[in-house]
Amino acid sequence: MTRIVHKFTRKVPEWQPRVVPVKLEEATPQQLDALKVTPSNTKVSDYVLTLAHDVESLSVRSPLFNAIMYDRGGMSREERELGALAASMVNRCVYCAAVHADRHAKLSKDETVTDELFAKGEKADLDPRNRAIFDFSRKAAEAPPSAGPEDIEALAKAGLSDEEIFDLILSSSLFGWANRLMHVLGDPVSRKETA
Repeated sequence: MTRIVHKFTRKVPEWQPRVVPVKLEEATPQQLDALKVTPSNTKVSDYVLTLAHDVESLSVRSPLFNAIMYDRGGMSREERELGALAASMVNRCVYCAAVHADRHAKLSKDETVTDELFAKGEKADLDPRNRAIFDFSRKAAEAPPSAGPEDIEALAKAGLSDEEIFDLILSSSLFGWANRLMHVLGDPVSRKETA
């Protein structure tokens, strides 16, 4: 079993890229087109601007990200964030864990789940549904993944529908990949270090 107790926080750090991000004012028409669909439809982050160096990948990645994390129906947004948080904790992605913990706390209007996870990791005291979601996502993000049929059964037993289970597989898998990419391209730094 992977140990995932770490110094995580809901305070989102800055992300400092190792590769110089594309400057919007210098972007090619193809890069600008790929940047039109940013994750969560917010401002264009340095991470996305770094990914803009590979236009073909970015033009597929952003719509896929939005469809997995923000599509209506199926699993709730807060539970998708919990799946992404579990993957980010396994991968020790401090930046992503903070983003997803913050979103989970805001969407659920409750910080107790993320506080418990950050304090106790996989030994956190969670209700049965959150436990099944966290355990599946944690196991799916391990390398190699250890999630199996018994974990799918635990999700169903905790009350998740097939559609919700599929959404969880997508969100936790997306961040199993995205965390690793973010680790290679840059580092989280506290906001005071970037000032």
